[in-house]
Amino acid sequence: QVQLVESGGGLVQAGGSLRLSCAASTSTFSIKLMGWYREAPGKQRELVATVTSDGNTNYADSVKGRFTISGDNAKNTVYLQMNSLIPEDTAVYFCEALVTPRTARSPTYQYWGQGTQVTVSS
Repeated sequence: QVQLVESGGGLVQAGGSLRLSCAASTSTFSIKLMGWYREAPGKQRELVATVTSDGNTNYADSVKGRFTISGDNAKNTVYLQMNSLIPEDTAVYFCEALVTPRTARSPTYQYWGQGTQVTVSS
């Protein structure tokens, strides 16, 4: 099992910044990738950014240049620094982890956090 605990959401004015954190707890899996998705009211969950265990990052076009994802492998924690926030960034942000068993390279399992609300006021 993998538990993901998110923190850092809240209410901020447009142009402001927030930093999200997600800590993964596991004793039996190796974490291959962690990332953030978001789900706005009436919309499908969408990718925000991901980072692999070897540091490769991927961003949605809508957040490039404004958001930065980083990971701390020693702490099994991923961070999302969000700058220049706009009202369209308002959503519930979910942490994701892709993991494999420590004793094998497959299969890959996907886990989700409970979500944290980010609200950007205009």
